[in-house]
Amino acid sequence: MFRRSDQDKRPSLQIFVDGVAVEAREGDTVSAALLASGRDVRRATAVSGTPRLPYCMMGVCFDCLVTIDGVGNRQGCLVPVAAGMQIEIQKGKREIGR
Repeated sequence: MFRRSDQDKRPSLQIFVDGVAVEAREGDTVSAALLASGRDVRRATAVSGTPRLPYCMMGVCFDCLVTIDGVGNRQGCLVPVAAGMQIEIQKGKREIGR
């Protein structure tokens, strides 16, 4: 559904999503990189386990929560990617002390 423009010539970099290498572009947010990767990326809500995808892409809806470099509840739509970044799709609530 989402794909990059053929005119997007920004340098690429590699991030890791659930341990799998994914190509991102310099300047992408985590959520944009995940959507552009073509993977069926979704988080599960804490209460019902309902699958969610990024929605507003501006930090209002919190549907893009991911764990980034070991820190949970990060809004992927607000965090720019960095080479080697470790991202985990968040399943349920964040455990206290992590």
